[in-house]
Amino acid sequence: MSFHFNEYSTPLLFGFVQGWLYAMLLWNRAWREERLSDALLGGVLVGLCFNIWEYMLGFGGVEVLWRQLEFFPRSPGLLLPPLCYFYLKSQLDAGFRFSKRDLLHAVPFLLDAGHHAVVFAQGAAFVEWWKQTVHYPLHVADLTAAASLFSSLYYLRRALRLYRQYRSWTTTQFSDPDTVSFRWFRNFIVALSSGLVFGLVMDGLDLWLDLNYWQDWWDDLYGAALIYYVSITGYAQAQPRRLTFSPPAAPQAAPAGVEPQGETTHQRPVEVLEGELAAWKRQVLDLMEAEKPYLAADLSLPDLARRLGMPVTLLSQVINEGTGKHFNDFINAYRVAEFLRQAQEPANAHLSLLGIALNSGFNSKSTFNRAFKKVTGTSPKEYLDRRKSPAREPVNA
Repeated sequence: MSFHFNEYSTPLLFGFVQGWLYAMLLWNRAWREERLSDALLGGVLVGLCFNIWEYMLGFGGVEVLWRQLEFFPRSPGLLLPPLCYFYLKSQLDAGFRFSKRDLLHAVPFLLDAGHHAVVFAQGAAFVEWWKQTVHYPLHVADLTAAASLFSSLYYLRRALRLYRQYRSWTTTQFSDPDTVSFRWFRNFIVALSSGLVFGLVMDGLDLWLDLNYWQDWWDDLYGAALIYYVSITGYAQAQPRRLTFSPPAAPQAAPAGVEPQGETTHQRPVEVLEGELAAWKRQVLDLMEAEKPYLAADLSLPDLARRLGMPVTLLSQVINEGTGKHFNDFINAYRVAEFLRQAQEPANAHLSLLGIALNSGFNSKSTFNRAFKKVTGTSPKEYLDRRKSPAREPVNA
């Protein structure tokens, strides 16, 4: 049994090897750093590899799947979508662990794989009888493909909803949400959705034009390209510290003594009297003026709460109700004011605008420009050209 390298099999083989190589790297990092998200991303890559291996082996002239392993479980179609969803969930919450209820998401895959394994174990003659008597007449393969498509759409929708909730949450928790944006996963969702559409188009063309095995190759090539994107970008994704996001749960009665889930990130507002709110606000503003915590580029709401000795929920409420801003807008207003102050100092004349912005607590040009325009309504250069006197007070702080 030898593998034939050609223009059809070779690109798929490269993608297959790439996926397994990075899966092992991710599993090694998961074991070394005790990171569940890396282990799940490795599983996603292996699932993507098994999506293309039938065509890879077929174009390579290796027929083991259709001879010795006919009807053996070979497709992870019903497991890959929940793996993608739980990868995102574990990436956004470092404390996430699987519960018994979560294992129900694997039931469709286990039923499909178990059915194939039981039939395969009966021997080649029984496999052929089963295919002719049950599998083909009842269109089991078509029903499984439809279930896989439904599963993909369902979990992609859940993942996109979770991602949007997370992005909304980061604006209340981090002074620079871009550093924990996970935009690559949003792009991954788009790529998976595009792959589903492309696969449906190819299926439609196949039904219409009766494409042969060689013409029905392009969606597998897309799968190989997707493996490269997920492996390289996913492995290089920055791993923010102390992420504890969980989506807001629907209100429900909880047993006595049991805390509702998600309490760490979506706590109920604390009742604060108007006078108390003013006192807390003054304490926050005094700290901002005296210690300038906003100069730390990675400042988060829990970090500031620890410095104030204040519960995170209370601090969030004080900032939201006392200043009318989200946490990142509140912090960036001070950073913009600091930038304007430093820009007027002769000692900083040798620095570029970006250099001054970095000294003021921003950590990227794009974040600085966006925050500056939101606060002042114009670009840094235009604003400084019109402004001649140094900033004395925080802008809109």
